[in-house]
Amino acid sequence: MFTLLVIIIALAIIFDYINGFHDAANSIANIVSTKVLTPFQAVLWAAFFNFAAYFISLYIIGEFKIGNTIAKSVNAEFINLHVILAGLLAAICWNLITWWFGIPSSSSHTLLGGFMGAAVCYAHGFTQNGHDVINYAKVIPTFLFIFLAPFIGMIIAFIITILVVHIFKRSNPYKAETKFKRFQLLASAAFSLGHGGNDAQKVMGIIGAAFIYYEKTKGNTLTFDSFVHHYSWVPFCSFLAIGLGTMSGGWKIVKTMGTKITKITPLEGVCADTAGAITLYLTEKLGIPVSTTHTITGSIIGVGATKRLSAVRWGVTINLLWAWIITIPISALMAAVFYYIIKLFI
Repeated sequence: MFTLLVIIIALAIIFDYINGFHDAANSIANIVSTKVLTPFQAVLWAAFFNFAAYFISLYIIGEFKIGNTIAKSVNAEFINLHVILAGLLAAICWNLITWWFGIPSSSSHTLLGGFMGAAVCYAHGFTQNGHDVINYAKVIPTFLFIFLAPFIGMIIAFIITILVVHIFKRSNPYKAETKFKRFQLLASAAFSLGHGGNDAQKVMGIIGAAFIYYEKTKGNTLTFDSFVHHYSWVPFCSFLAIGLGTMSGGWKIVKTMGTKITKITPLEGVCADTAGAITLYLTEKLGIPVSTTHTITGSIIGVGATKRLSAVRWGVTINLLWAWIITIPISALMAAVFYYIIKLFI
């Protein structure tokens, strides 16, 4: 049992690292495409603020709400270490597949889909003895924000861009561009803080669920808050792993996010990153795990739409939307397969 717990922790940290380089493009695509920083400088910048989000969550926000949501997305009686392991393996595989093909899918929805798919497989259905396998009170808001997060990011980006363009309409173009290149550093840092605060907690949630189950088998009751208190190295390592992963970069997805949706100027990069950061802070406060990929994509679309709707390459956007929709069901199916394989050998 203990060996399986150690394997889960190791795989969760590996997933966190993969999440970092898979989602690195979210934080740096705009700042690289506008040539404010080189790719190498950009990943160092984003990685630092990904990790710095740990101190924001711990000392300023004072809690890890998103981790708690993930840990409780499946009802406790349907969680065991085999379920968690199968969900993690599915999430890692789908993340690597989408990274290889340059598809900016959601690491958080991959993890959630895998966790739920394995639990449903374990229970042989969505209910057992009149009890729901999935904690719908936690999961439904997450499903809704698959569509709401990019829409909110799009609306905020649209409004911010209109306001900024109006405020600086009489500025010298060269001086204004220089200013916005500096502002983009701040906006990118803000978005990276939001990315780290949102995504690192998802792995914390999975590790937390594993520890809670493990302690239960020993006759101990462990809540998520007490888990964070007693195993404080878990949140620290989760934020560190995502920062190190971001330093590895994800150049295929950078190309999609930074150039294929719409052309971005420094002014527009500031507006997109600021809108994305605001959306992530809002959802973190609400404890809703959202996709940073979806959020920044919506923000980039909102910026592009201020010029004209045709400035957005809608063909690319529709392909991204399909990738978002299929992520949870495919991850769930993969997790079900992994669950049966694991049960054969463990």
